Amino acid sequence: MAKGKTTVYFCQSCGYESSKWMGQCPGCKEWNTFVEEVIDKGAVGKVKRESEAKVTKLAAIEAQDENRLSTSIAELDRVLGGGIVKGSLVLVGGDPGIGKSTLLLQVCQKLSEQKVKVLYISGEESLWQIKIRAQRIGEFGESLSLLCETNLDTIQDVIRREKPEVVIIDSIQTMYNEGISSAPGSVSQVRESTGILMQIAKKLEITIFIVGHVTKEGVVAGPRVLEHMVDTVLYFEGDRHAAYRILRGVKNRFGSTNEIGVFEMQNEGLREVENPSEYMLSGKPEGASGSVVACSMEGTRPILLEIQALVCHSNFGMPRRTAAGTDFNRVNLLMAVLEKRLGMSLSSCDAYVNIAGGIRMNEPAIDLGIVLAIVSSYKELPIDEKTICFGEVGLSGEVRAVSMAQQRIQEAKKLGFTTCILPKVCLDTIRETEGIHLVGVSNVKEAVRAIQ
Repeated sequence: MAKGKTTVYFCQSCGYESSKWMGQCPGCKEWNTFVEEVIDKGAVGKVKRESEAKVTKLAAIEAQDENRLSTSIAELDRVLGGGIVKGSLVLVGGDPGIGKSTLLLQVCQKLSEQKVKVLYISGEESLWQIKIRAQRIGEFGESLSLLCETNLDTIQDVIRREKPEVVIIDSIQTMYNEGISSAPGSVSQVRESTGILMQIAKKLEITIFIVGHVTKEGVVAGPRVLEHMVDTVLYFEGDRHAAYRILRGVKNRFGSTNEIGVFEMQNEGLREVENPSEYMLSGKPEGASGSVVACSMEGTRPILLEIQALVCHSNFGMPRRTAAGTDFNRVNLLMAVLEKRLGMSLSSCDAYVNIAGGIRMNEPAIDLGIVLAIVSSYKELPIDEKTICFGEVGLSGEVRAVSMAQQRIQEAKKLGFTTCILPKVCLDTIRETEGIHLVGVSNVKEAVRAIQ
C-alpha cells in the first residue's frame, strides 16, 4: 500500500470505525455490516481555522420568529412543521422509484412560481432527462436553474456564485470529494459530503434538500450518523406499485415528528390526498365478517382505516399467524387475551390480520379494532358498516383510554359513522356529539357484546 494510505473498516449502519474487520458491530450490534475503505491521509488538507472565534452569551441573542417559506404543497408543509426553515438541511429518503425526485421537482415548480431562486443539482440524470420529467409535471418559473455535476468542489463554487435560496442535491450517494480517495457512495464520501453541505447551509443560510437512497433493510445507504447531521429526516413509505405514498417525518428539529403527508402517484406527478380516511376506506366490503373500521392518530390528524382478520381452523399441528401493516407480536398478545378472558379456542386456528390499503400503523389505539375483527371472523359475525372503534387493550382484557378521543369522534362523524365503540373512561372528556352514538366499554367482554 502506498505511503500515507491506511485501510479502515466502517459499519454501514451506524458509521462505527475500526482498524480491523469484525463480524458484529460494537456500536449498533448489527452483523456483517463492516466494509473496507482506503483513506489517503496525505490528500486531506489542513482545516483553516478562524483566527478570532466569538463567544456569545445566550441572553444577548435576540429571539426571532421562525421565517418559514411555504412550498405550496400542504402535505409537505405539514410534515416540515409549517414550511421550509431558512438554512436547514433536509434529508429525503425512500425506496427507488417511490417518488423522491418527483416530489422535489414539484417543490421546485411551486417555489419557482413564487420567484424563489432554486438550484437543482443532479448527479444521476442529464439536463434533457430532467426536462422530460419537468414537462410531465407542468410549467416552471424562470427562477429555477439546473446543474449536472458530482464534484463537490465545483458545486460549492456554483452555490457561492449563484447564491440560491433553495438547493436540491439528487442524490448524496453520487457526490464525491476529491480529498477522500474512496469511491462515491462509500461511507466516508457520504459523511464528508454531507458535512460540507451542512456548513454551506448554515453559513450562507441556504435551505438544502438531500436525496438519500435506502438499502434493502430500509435505512439510508451509508452511516446512520448522516441522520444525526441533518436537521430534518423525511422518509417516503408505501409500495412503489401502489397508488398512494406516505411521507413521514422521522426527525425534525423545527417541528413534530408525528405528522405524515399522504400523496397519490399520478401521471403528472404526486397529488395531495386531503382526506386520507376516505381514501383508505374506499372499497370496504359490506356485510363481510372479520372487517371493522378503527381510528388511529398520526400527529394531529385522525386517520380511519379498515382492519381485516381471517380466522380459520388449522390443518397442521402448528397454527399459522400473519400480520400485515401492524406488529406481529401485538397480534399474538391480543389473541392470547381473547383466549384467556373470553374462552375462545384460538390455539388451533390460523389467523391472518391485515390493515387494508397497505398502510402501517402501530398505535395501541387500534388494539380494540384488531380484537373485534378477530372475534367477528371467528364467530362469523358481521359488524355494522357504520360502526367505528378505538381503544388500547391490556393483558387483563381491560380497554384503556387513548388520547385525542374528541378528534377521533369528529372525524368518524364527518365520514358518516353512526356508532363509536370507545373506552368508557374517555366518555368524561368528550363533549356532547350529536349524530353519533357513543358506546363506552371497560373490557373486551363488553366490546364483544356491543357488536352482537
